[in-house]
Amino acid sequence: MKIKRMADRREVINLKKNLYKTGPTVSGYLEATAICTPSYLSFDYALSCHGLIPERAKIYMSATCRKRKKNLQELVRYIYQDIPLSVFPFEIEICYENERPFLMATPEKAVCDKLCTVKPIRSRKHLQQLLFDDLRTDQDAFSKLDFSVLRELCPLYKWTTFI
Repeated sequence: MKIKRMADRREVINLKKNLYKTGPTVSGYLEATAICTPSYLSFDYALSCHGLIPERAKIYMSATCRKRKKNLQELVRYIYQDIPLSVFPFEIEICYENERPFLMATPEKAVCDKLCTVKPIRSRKHLQQLLFDDLRTDQDAFSKLDFSVLRELCPLYKWTTFI
């Protein structure tokens, strides 16, 4: 009852059942992994962290395999997007902040996760336009990706985008 009263007075923030936040002391990327499990940070957030896109991501967008898209409206900063279970466990890094672990996609996986959320692309020209014009992907950073990893991941998504 005490926690419920504290939540009603906004002294603590209810992130999910039995998970509360007492203040701005915990980083959002640590919270993102704890709110919805299993999940890992990916999409625009990971692309930004890995230096592939110039914008700083303000939303912690995570990949999950829970068969639903979840957007925490109250917290606005957390979005969970479903990806195929067949690709979920691959190319995830364990990162640490003050000995607290969180999961993030590798640059290659973040690119694939992002591409699986857009309309299918059928030509190299349209893929280049999406990556370098629309997403403003840094061409030097993109050229440093491990393309053998991309070739291994792509068939697991079972999507028709050309890469």
